Amino acid sequence: MTAAAPDASGFRTFLKLWASQGASGLGSAVAWFSLSIYLAQTLYPLPSQRPELALGLSLLGLSGALPALLVVPLAGVWADRHDRRRTMLTCDLLSGALTLLAAALMHTGHLPLWALLVTSVLISVLGSFHGASFDTSYSLLVSRAQLPRAGGLMQTMGSLSQLLAPALAALLIALPGGVPMSLLTDALSFWLAAAVLWRLRIPRPPAATQGVHSPLKDDLLFGWRYILRRPPLLALLLTFAAVNFSWSPLQVFETLLLKGRLAGDLNAHGLSFQAGLALLSTLGAAGGLTGGVLVSAWGGLKTQRIYGVLFPVLLGALGLMTLGLAPGVWLAAAAMFGLFFTGPIMNAHSQAIWQAQVPSELQGRVFSVRRLIAQFTGPLSVGLAGLLAARFPVPAILLVLAGLLGVVVLIQLVNPSLRRVEDREYLEVLAQRP
Repeated sequence: MTAAAPDASGFRTFLKLWASQGASGLGSAVAWFSLSIYLAQTLYPLPSQRPELALGLSLLGLSGALPALLVVPLAGVWADRHDRRRTMLTCDLLSGALTLLAAALMHTGHLPLWALLVTSVLISVLGSFHGASFDTSYSLLVSRAQLPRAGGLMQTMGSLSQLLAPALAALLIALPGGVPMSLLTDALSFWLAAAVLWRLRIPRPPAATQGVHSPLKDDLLFGWRYILRRPPLLALLLTFAAVNFSWSPLQVFETLLLKGRLAGDLNAHGLSFQAGLALLSTLGAAGGLTGGVLVSAWGGLKTQRIYGVLFPVLLGALGLMTLGLAPGVWLAAAAMFGLFFTGPIMNAHSQAIWQAQVPSELQGRVFSVRRLIAQFTGPLSVGLAGLLAARFPVPAILLVLAGLLGVVVLIQLVNPSLRRVEDREYLEVLAQRP
C-alpha cells in the first residue's frame, strides 16, 4: 500500500495542522520569554549575580537544545517506523502535562533552577520525537511545487509566535498568577493542538504502512550513510551548522547587552529592562514574520534554490555585525529585525531542497541526522556563550561570530559541489561511488 499523491485536500489538512501546531508554538514562545524574565528578575535579580544569570540562561538554552539533538537519530527512526500522527498526539499531551506541573511548582514557590532544567529536558526530548514526525508529515500532504510555500508558512508561524510572545507574556505576567499563568497557557496550547490533530488524517509513507524495517542499528546509521555519500547535502548542512553556531546564543547575548552596554540607553529612553527585552524580541520576530510572509506569497525560487539559502545567510551576518556595533537599543532592535528577516527565506529554500531530494519513506531517518549535523553547534555555542560573556565584551563576541559566518558563506558561494545540490541524478551518481 502506498500513500496517495498530495492533492488540494492534503493542503487543507496541512493548513489545519499548521494552524493548530502554530498555536502550540505560540504558547511555548510565551512560556520561554516568561522564563527569561523569571531568571533575570526572580532567581538572579541583582547586578552582582550577572555571572549566575549568564550561566542560568545558558543552561536553560542547553536543556532545551542538547537533549533533543542527542535523541534525534532515534526519533527519526521512530518516525519512519510508526504512525506519525499518533506520535505527535502523544507528545503534545505529555508536553502539556509536564508544563502544567512546572506551572504548579512555580506557583507554590518550589521551582528552583534544577527542577526547571529537568522539566525542560523532558519536554525537549518529547519535542524531538514530535518534530521528527511533523517535519516528515507535510511533504506527504503538500505537492512538490508547493513545498517552498508550505515551508514559508511554517517559518511565518514561528516568527508570528516570536512577535506576539513578548506582549502576551507581559500581559500574562501582569495577571495575579504571574509567570505560572504563562506556563498554564502553554499547557493549554499543547492540548489544543492535540485536540485538532485527533480529527486529522495524516498519510503514512509506503515503508511505514508495510511494516518492514531494518535492524535498529542499521536504521540509526542509515541517515549518516545517505548524507555522507552525497557531499552537496553535507555541504549545505555545514552551512547551517555555522548559522546555528552564530545565532543560537542570541537570547543570552541580548539579555546581557541590555544588562550591560545598552543599560544606559534604556534608562535614557525611560525603558525598563523588561521593555527593552520585549523591544528586541518583538522587532526580531517582526523581521522573521516579514520574511516568512514574503517567501510564502512569493513561493521561493523555483530553480537554484541554493542561492535562496546563501545570500540570506550573508545578510544575516551583516545583521549580527550591526547588533555588535549598535550603540543604542533602537539600532540594536533594527539589527534584530534585519537578522531575523533572513531566517525564513533561507530555511524555506533549504527545506524545499531536502523534501524534493529525499523520498518521503526515508525522511525520518535522513532528516534526523540532518538536524543533528546542522544543529549540534547550537548547544556548543550556547554553552560557550555563558563562559565567554563572563570574560569578554558581548559586542566583540558578536563581531567575531559575524565574521565567521561571512567567511563560511563566501567559501560556499564558490563551492561547485554545493551548486549542484538540487541535481538529483548527480547526487545518486555520487552515492553509487565505492
